[in-house]
Amino acid sequence: MELFPAIDLKDGACVRLIKGDMKQSTQFNDDPADQAAKFAAMGFGNLHVVDLNGAFDGRSTNEEAVKAILSATQVPVQLGGGIRDIAGIERWLKAGISRVILGTAAVRDPEFVKTAAKAFPNQVAVGIDAIGGMVAVEGWAETTDMAAVDLARKFEDSGVCAIIATDIGRDGTKTGVNVEFTGQLADAVNIPIIASGGVRDVKDITLLRTRTGANSVYGTILGRALYDGDIIPEEAVKAAKD
Repeated sequence: MELFPAIDLKDGACVRLIKGDMKQSTQFNDDPADQAAKFAAMGFGNLHVVDLNGAFDGRSTNEEAVKAILSATQVPVQLGGGIRDIAGIERWLKAGISRVILGTAAVRDPEFVKTAAKAFPNQVAVGIDAIGGMVAVEGWAETTDMAAVDLARKFEDSGVCAIIATDIGRDGTKTGVNVEFTGQLADAVNIPIIASGGVRDVKDITLLRTRTGANSVYGTILGRALYDGDIIPEEAVKAAKD
C-alpha cells in the first residue's frame, strides 16, 4: 500500500482543516517546502498536495508554494485544487507534478476528464469527495445528488490512473478511516483507490491494507494524525508494506 502525507496549502502555508471548513484551519508549517523535505526524510515515497484556495477559487492560487515543494524534494507529488482545464494540467505536469487531481471538473464535465486522461497517460487522477456517500464539489462547499460510486464508474477504462476518495465527514477529525466507503469504491471499479479522511493511527493503515473484497485499496492519505504525532512514520511505512 502506498502512503501519501498531505500538504494542504492555504495562503501559502501548510494547514489542516476540519471537515473541509476553511474557517477551522490549523497552521502546522509556514514553509511548505520545509514540510515536504521533512516528509521525504521520514521515508515517505509520495506527497499529496492540495491548493485549498485554488479549490474554492477555481484556479491555481498557491503556485509559489507548490513550486517550492517541487524544488525541495524528488519525491513524486500529486496535486489537486483549482485545476480545471487542459492548459492547467499541462503546465503543472511540465513543472514537475507527477499526477494532477481533478475534482469539480470530474463532476461538471466527465468527458473533459476522459480526454485529459488519454492526453496525459497515467498522470490524471480523479478526486471524489463525499458527504454521506454523495459527491461534493467546489471545495466541498456544494453537495450534489450523485453517489460517489456512480461517479467512479463513469471513469472505468478511461485511462484515469487513480481515484482519491475522501469522506468529508471524517476529514481532519482523526475518528478513523471509512473502510466501508473506501471498499465500496475499490470493489466497484478497477481503478486504484486512495483513501482519505479520518485516518487516526497505524491500525487504520492495516485495516485498509487487509480488507477483503474484489480489489485491494491502493493507498491512503495521512493528515492530521501524522502532524499531531499519533502516527509514527517508521511504523506507518512498515504497516503499509507488511
